[in-house]
Amino acid sequence: MANLTGYPIFVPTTLSMKHLLLRRAALATLVLLVTACSKTEDATPTVDTNDNMALGNPSGAVNSTSSPTNYLLTKPQYTVGYNRDAGKPMWVSWHLGAADLGSAPRQDDFRADMDLPTGWYQVKTLDYSGSGFDRGHNCPSADRTATVADNSATFLMSNMMPQAPNNNQQTWGNLEDYCRTLVRAGNELYIICGSYGRGGTGSAGYQTTIAGGKVTVPANCWKVVVVLSVGSNDVGRITSSTRVIAINTPNDNNINSAWGGYRTTINAIEAASGLDLLSVLPLSVQNVVEARIDTGPTN
Repeated sequence: MANLTGYPIFVPTTLSMKHLLLRRAALATLVLLVTACSKTEDATPTVDTNDNMALGNPSGAVNSTSSPTNYLLTKPQYTVGYNRDAGKPMWVSWHLGAADLGSAPRQDDFRADMDLPTGWYQVKTLDYSGSGFDRGHNCPSADRTATVADNSATFLMSNMMPQAPNNNQQTWGNLEDYCRTLVRAGNELYIICGSYGRGGTGSAGYQTTIAGGKVTVPANCWKVVVVLSVGSNDVGRITSSTRVIAINTPNDNNINSAWGGYRTTINAIEAASGLDLLSVLPLSVQNVVEARIDTGPTN
């Protein structure tokens, strides 16, 4: 067929149209493959700023009754990886910023956590009575003073571990105070802490359990603090030069009150606890910050 110019006009056939569509599909697939291949293991996932579990789920905890020793408890104030059989958290994770610090008074309303599944033992405040161990907060009361409800939430027994009094009130208390000082100086923090092992020495001596065996006394209490200047896209701003504080303290009443002497590496905490900390960060960043011992100021 020809037009008035004398040049042939191409008339698509069913076969040629099918060929064209196949070529376009192949090209689209190629573009997707190239895009996917351009992403490396260092790609940082997008997470909500100020998410209490923004740095990852250290134990892969799940909110299922089929996982009683690795149960995920999510609160507005903090997130917990809970061990029913130990009667305490393996870890607790939270974000600390200026908005979390207010004038709400300390509630001191220690109580069982009714959010635990029906039929599970709910640790009570009386389970610690006469044990020689403090009801040691993981997420501290003073980190949640914006509202009465926020502060009250820190007194749930699912946020507690049996902690030697001098460890809780002095060593950890000093680090907690320092963390809030950092926040008031214009920083925001991502904090993960927990405990592991079996057997500690409180004011009444060495014990492996309390509450008739329902609550395990840990051998060590640890904490990791990631320090960032106030901003957005927090996880994306963490680099190999970001300050990360990690301490690992014996659960012993004879502990030194200066927390700086207990600084260690995240790698060492992971090896002892079996957890995977800061797992959302690119491996190139993890490899640096998890192998480094903090040498910054302590007050």
